[in-house]
Amino acid sequence: MKNHTLKINVLFIWKPADRLKEYLRDGLKNLVEVNLIFPESLEQDKLNELAPKADIIIGWRPTPELLNVATRLKLFINPGAGIKHLIDMFTEVNKGRKVTLANGHGNSYFTAQHTVALLMALTNKVMAHHNWMVEGEWRKGDADGASVPLRDRKIGLLGYGHINRKVHRFLSGFDVDFAVCRNNWDDDNDGEGLLRCARNDMGRYTPESLDAFLTEIDTLIIAVPQTPETEALIGMKELKQLGESGLIVNVARGSVVDETSLYCALKDGVIAGAALDVWYDYSPDADEDGKKYPCTQPFHTLDNVVLSPHRAASPFSDLKRWDEVVENVSRFSQGRDDFLNVVKLDRQY
Repeated sequence: MKNHTLKINVLFIWKPADRLKEYLRDGLKNLVEVNLIFPESLEQDKLNELAPKADIIIGWRPTPELLNVATRLKLFINPGAGIKHLIDMFTEVNKGRKVTLANGHGNSYFTAQHTVALLMALTNKVMAHHNWMVEGEWRKGDADGASVPLRDRKIGLLGYGHINRKVHRFLSGFDVDFAVCRNNWDDDNDGEGLLRCARNDMGRYTPESLDAFLTEIDTLIIAVPQTPETEALIGMKELKQLGESGLIVNVARGSVVDETSLYCALKDGVIAGAALDVWYDYSPDADEDGKKYPCTQPFHTLDNVVLSPHRAASPFSDLKRWDEVVENVSRFSQGRDDFLNVVKLDRQY
């Protein structure tokens, strides 16, 4: 039987909306030992006063000072998927004590949905025909912008985590073939996706066989973490391997694809098109007309791209995305250490 006199303090280092607070309280209501702490003030000194009693901290950007004073801390939950900014900090912390870092994949369904939407907008020339209709040009046809059938295309999933496994499922009804390139085929957190892969005799590749992977496919969907190994993983050589009918959808990080190579490949017809939700400069200066573009190359001047402002994780108001946080707190209360989405600091994801 649990000893409910031992409180598990869960400290939030930002101000959740009231509806989220109630959702979390309701999800954990049967765990009377769990004490959720929503600070009135987010001033650093106030958080530092609360941190020494925290067993779990939830938030995006802790300071090294906060982690140093959080001497009881065993689990830090970053509710988003991006954890590059935390790697060095938690590597340092774990030199002296074990603190597990878990990230969030509650937005993976929405990101996968947006990925498919970007692909369909790209293949069906949705943006071009929309813009023509806005301009009053009625019934432009195939001579102006013909759709690209998905049927019989070869979909390459670069990365096979939470997002691309859902993309795989969503696209499976389109009479397409799949190939997957992932870092480690022996390391599978849930098994379901890899078993399906084996049953369907899907092409299986690793980064060492990236060239073979790219020559096998004509549609590349990128959903890998940003690490030193994935920086500029796709350059002009790789784009040429994709071929003239090649399509790219990137929902990972802009830096995975070399910016200049991608722009030139699109402009010169090395590949047929791209749909981009991730970019290269997230603090762009306004140009002389007051316009801001998150890149150094003029992608907005091309007619074979779909541009999206890093919004694949929308809607942020959906509460079910917090279910995995509830699950991890629940597992902690049970004395378990098999948390969801644990970050391997040495791999940086």
